[in-house]
Amino acid sequence: MPGGHGVDIERLRAGDRRTLARAITLVESLREDHREAAQSLLEAVLPEAGGSLRVGISGVPGVGKSTFIEALGLALVAAGHRVAVLAVDPSSPRAGGSLLGDKTRMERLSRSQAAFIRPSPAAGTLGGVALRTRESLLLCEVAGFDVVLVETVGVGQSEVDVAGMVDFFLVLLLPNAGDELQGIKRGIVELADALVVNKADAASASQAETARGQYESALSMLHHDAPWRPRVLTCSALEDRNIDGVQAMLEEYRAVAGDSGYIARRRAWQNEQWMTRLTHELVEQRLRQDPALAALLPTLQRAVAAGELSPLAAARRLVSGLAQ
Repeated sequence: MPGGHGVDIERLRAGDRRTLARAITLVESLREDHREAAQSLLEAVLPEAGGSLRVGISGVPGVGKSTFIEALGLALVAAGHRVAVLAVDPSSPRAGGSLLGDKTRMERLSRSQAAFIRPSPAAGTLGGVALRTRESLLLCEVAGFDVVLVETVGVGQSEVDVAGMVDFFLVLLLPNAGDELQGIKRGIVELADALVVNKADAASASQAETARGQYESALSMLHHDAPWRPRVLTCSALEDRNIDGVQAMLEEYRAVAGDSGYIARRRAWQNEQWMTRLTHELVEQRLRQDPALAALLPTLQRAVAAGELSPLAAARRLVSGLAQ
């Protein structure tokens, strides 16, 4: 039966994809009444979440993320998994909707009853990660999807944001290793649990192997204290080459990191970081929405800019206003 949030929890638990889509629409809504209903829904189902392997997938434009995700998703489904894909698309500048339409780009996977694909507009959020991707991930778990793939837009801060909400972070790269090694950010490499050189088809297999060796050399210079040492693989999603190798790697990680308690520790740390971030967001929201604080803020900013008030004193006045 539907609750006050309008979502039938029993149908959600049964894995009904229409109900899941409706629940995600609710948590993505910016309307205040919808946000309250979404919070009620999330609190009701939160104890049932957490049963999936959460995999973040990033890479530069043109690396073939959607083709790779569809190939990997089909392999996972064939192995008996239920797979959800949360693909964060660039937003339409006019309507704010999703531009790329991943159901169109992943047509074969979208036809599977064991798969769920949800393109979500980035909507101008930090780094291109959809505002409620984390909550959507939890809902997919409640609906019984035991592998959740989160695709990033692949620009700016999005990789860091996604790495902070998944168990395994995979970065797709192109075979032209020289250019990639110059362009890829060290911080992203440090976050990666695996680097996968895509488009390693028959014509570029030698180049891809050279790239793999260079990436392995780069990874060897980084320190890793987790039970899992990052891997470098090659594959061709278009030709379905070594997709089974990527799948086997994920299964191995799930066993190694799960049995050692590493995934549980990683999620606990992520939840703490997420609470801190949400606290900051709520404080900023209160500053914008409270009429008295909204009026006080520009006054304090002018006083600080003019040197009439120290930044610390101004911040304390704002914090005092929050407590009232």
